[in-house]
Amino acid sequence: MKTQNFGYKKLYINGQLIDGVDGKKIDVICPATGEVIAQVAQANKTDTELALIAAQKGFKYWSKLSLTERTEWMLKLRSAILEKEEELRTAMVHEMGKTYAGSLEDIQRLTEALEWYPNAMKNLRDEQIPDYDNTHTHKIIVKPAGVSVAYLAWNFPLLNVGYKIGPALASGCSIIIKPSELSPLSTYMVGEILHAINFPAGVVNILSGPVSDVATVLTTSTIPAVLTMIGSTATGKRVIADSTTSIKKLGMELGGNAPFIVFEDADFDIALNLAIGLKFGNTGQICVAANRIYVHKNIYDKFLKAYVKKVSELKIGFGTKENPEVFMGPVASRKDRDRMFDIINDAVSKGGKVEYGNKIPDYLPEKGNWIEPTVISGATHDMTLFNKETFGPVAGLMPFDTDDEVLELANDTEYGLASYIFTNNHKRIERFTEELEFGEIQINGVKYAIYLPHGGIKNSGIGHDCSHLALDDYLVKKRVSTAII
Repeated sequence: MKTQNFGYKKLYINGQLIDGVDGKKIDVICPATGEVIAQVAQANKTDTELALIAAQKGFKYWSKLSLTERTEWMLKLRSAILEKEEELRTAMVHEMGKTYAGSLEDIQRLTEALEWYPNAMKNLRDEQIPDYDNTHTHKIIVKPAGVSVAYLAWNFPLLNVGYKIGPALASGCSIIIKPSELSPLSTYMVGEILHAINFPAGVVNILSGPVSDVATVLTTSTIPAVLTMIGSTATGKRVIADSTTSIKKLGMELGGNAPFIVFEDADFDIALNLAIGLKFGNTGQICVAANRIYVHKNIYDKFLKAYVKKVSELKIGFGTKENPEVFMGPVASRKDRDRMFDIINDAVSKGGKVEYGNKIPDYLPEKGNWIEPTVISGATHDMTLFNKETFGPVAGLMPFDTDDEVLELANDTEYGLASYIFTNNHKRIERFTEELEFGEIQINGVKYAIYLPHGGIKNSGIGHDCSHLALDDYLVKKRVSTAII
């Protein structure tokens, strides 16, 4: 199992590729082998403050450009990224452990965002407000909010870049991007691309480093007008608390604990296959993963047997381009791999049964973060498996009897991101659409796209990624009233 070495990547600040002031570097470790496959420059407080000043100047320039001019730059960046598609996809496979096939989604979402959002911005129209006394005309206009800061999760390195950079740049905002220290490589490579095409200085800045040196400095600064992130609910709460040095717009896609509900009248094969893909795709490290699988008692045994069989057939390995048959890679870090075993042990101690998995494959590199996809039957809500976001390849299944029961179970969580139901009963669909407490309800299928809103309620977030709704995070509204003379 061979890895590539991607060398050393620098910070991208104010249009330049630079070393960190103190010269420190972050080792990027391949989760499949435990080997260091790259180093990236580590930012400190001084670097972060330079990025803030650069972004402030970049905003003054970028916000004055016409949408046509901004679009030209965004499309130029899109083309340059596509020219480097192979290198970027290979980097993601190595830094995060996703499969080569899975890396295509990251590239698609990033390049789609750079093309789609300028058009979405073009389609925004001033809102007209009627004057009931006929003495004035009134309209609402939108303007870019200012400097934006984006904190990215490690699970979809470039998809997450796309979700933030697209609406930020289209709206006229500058942006500081902080990728996770677990998977910063491909994002730093985007910095190299920005530098190569001479993208306007300060409009995009890319840096990573310790929370105290980077995130805390960015969040507590009064320069940013927008803080946006993809990450855990705990991190989101901390960012909100630290942000109160000034009034900032917040956009947050946080944790999830998605219920996946299969009724007796569901299309069995569709539900089964999606329950596999949504749980074990990207090694289960997806905020919208099928975290809690509820199956009607009349088909539970049949579904469980079929589910275990399919899981046992999943190919595990290092999903490079040369290994297209691999479906599931390693967990991103050793800490998270060990957390999977803690979740399994907790479930077993509370009556759950391991139907498959709970092992480290002995044919894969010992220093990699490997675990077999694991299935646990008899899951209950007192288990960590069901009351917390698993974010890994451990699936729990639970039987249910009535609609009332499963609706109460599904809503019994602090999270409210995605939910899935499979039934052909239209009255049931209407009821669950109204009563499920989630920002997304997907019925008898699954679809995600750049033009579809993605956002949660309760402790799963504020605002939206994707669709025209994402632009709201980066725009401010002004009322313009003119007296009729």
